[in-house]
Amino acid sequence: MNLFTIALKSIRQRLLASSLTALSVALGVALMIAVLIANTVVSKTFDLQQIGYDLIVGPKGSELDLVLNTVYRIAPPIENLPYRYYEELKENKHIGVAVPIALGDSTEHGNFPILGTTVEYFAVDYAEGKKFRTSAEWPNGKWESVIGSSVARENNWTVGDEFQMVHAGQDDHVHDEKFKIVGILEATGTPNDRTVFVNLNGFYAIAGHEKPIQEAIDREAEFFGETEAEVRAYHAADLKEMEAHAGHDHSGHDHAHHDHPTPNLQKEVTAILVRMKEDPRNPTLAQSRAIEFSADLREGFKAQAVNPIRPMQRLMTNLVGNIRLILINLTAFIILVSGVSIFVSIYNSMSERKREIAIMRALGADRMAVFSIILTESIILCLAGGIIGILLGHGLIMFASPILEARTGLVIDPYVFDPMELIIIPVMIGLAALVGFIPGLTAYRTDVAENLSS
Repeated sequence: MNLFTIALKSIRQRLLASSLTALSVALGVALMIAVLIANTVVSKTFDLQQIGYDLIVGPKGSELDLVLNTVYRIAPPIENLPYRYYEELKENKHIGVAVPIALGDSTEHGNFPILGTTVEYFAVDYAEGKKFRTSAEWPNGKWESVIGSSVARENNWTVGDEFQMVHAGQDDHVHDEKFKIVGILEATGTPNDRTVFVNLNGFYAIAGHEKPIQEAIDREAEFFGETEAEVRAYHAADLKEMEAHAGHDHSGHDHAHHDHPTPNLQKEVTAILVRMKEDPRNPTLAQSRAIEFSADLREGFKAQAVNPIRPMQRLMTNLVGNIRLILINLTAFIILVSGVSIFVSIYNSMSERKREIAIMRALGADRMAVFSIILTESIILCLAGGIIGILLGHGLIMFASPILEARTGLVIDPYVFDPMELIIIPVMIGLAALVGFIPGLTAYRTDVAENLSS
């Protein structure tokens, strides 16, 4: 018999105690794996280093709320911006792309966020070098929609299906208008997978999505610092058109479709995604323009331009990072306690095994062999607990990922791997050697004659 076989046989003789000891290690390791993977998932989810836009322009308020709402769709909109302001940004010579975003409603089934936008949204990479791809078409028609892969899977929707949306903040109010699915996005591993994209014109055409005329005028006057007369003069053509369709004012909750275009005065956007115009001869020019544009807004309109990376970095550093550190220290302590339980288990068994050890010595086993057997037992228990813990931790993430995704809207990859997992096995071997040393030393010093005669 070799040392491993003898150690394994000894463990089987104390199967219940050994199993409970290994289980305590496994639970500690599983908890650490869960913490490491959860941190990796959160870090990847909120990693905006490669987002396709330079700035998010939205109403003044919390920068973090603006990013969480616009990018992750897990916070309510701060306020809205006049559509006229979006049109002005499009004409800005320093802006290459300006994409309007309208949020607030959700699907009747699954409560997925509805995002009204233009096809330009899909023309910009959702991450560096990663383009949107759809199974069929883009939502060019007023009542057309493209849905994320998770939406299609969870609602069992396919191209050609139709759906209705729930009015913002009113679960009991379902719009009569229906959107037809014309495409399903390929999985991106981002919040886009859990989003329903509808044509912006259709979004505005829904009953209740038009801002009442006088409210829209007052809003623009306040936003641009103009008088009511100046706003009315700017929208003279729209106001004349609205008078012609006075009987079709859908600013209330009239559910009938209306075919005339929604006047720009009554349109609002939740945010505007901005990509500054680039100059191949000066790669840093776009970044400089973004900083300058953001600074200008602080002193001008009642809007803000946020670099989405910065508020998320603050969140990750100040909150998530500290929580991660606390949890890792806690799980490390749990593993240490598990190591102590291995020490206690093996050490307490030494008094029962002294005669067994004496017989082994009498049969020719030297002191070092006996010491090695005890040390091997400790390593087997730690390694078994460590391996089971790794499998258990990943199993826990796989089980919890769909639940967390459904409740938080965060897309979680259950097969993610944290590089820190690579050090767990060496640490467990080191811990085993440490806790097995004293019991092994006790076995090493066992007196053969005394224990054979007792």
